Amino acid sequence: MKELIKVLIVDDEPSILMSLEFLMKKEGYQVFIARDGSEAMDIIEKEVPSIILLDIMMPNVDGYEVCYHVKNSLRFEHIKVIFLSAKNKEIDMEKGYSVGADLYVTKPFSTRTLVAKVNALAINVVSGSAS
Repeated sequence: MKELIKVLIVDDEPSILMSLEFLMKKEGYQVFIARDGSEAMDIIEKEVPSIILLDIMMPNVDGYEVCYHVKNSLRFEHIKVIFLSAKNKEIDMEKGYSVGADLYVTKPFSTRTLVAKVNALAINVVSGSAS
């Protein structure tokens, strides 16, 4: 079932992109990567991922704007968004949730914990699409 779930990873840091892409593929997800918010918006339009792992601080379009666009679109509002950010102040997290994030994970993060959170959201995606 996981191979049917599309995960979009959005980060301007190549090492994070590579490691998360490896982990998500290892878990069996269909993975797409974007290096900034503009590229992410294009991929979201074309692929309609189920889950987005989204950095906040990026050039061009930031993660807040991407999340807001996703959660305020009837076509995309079902997409689960996990913010991955070095912004670890409570006000930053509140802003993330206010634009529609499903989860907010601060960097540095445990890859094992992140994979578990993605898997938990994936279960909701699968059960939600089956009903």
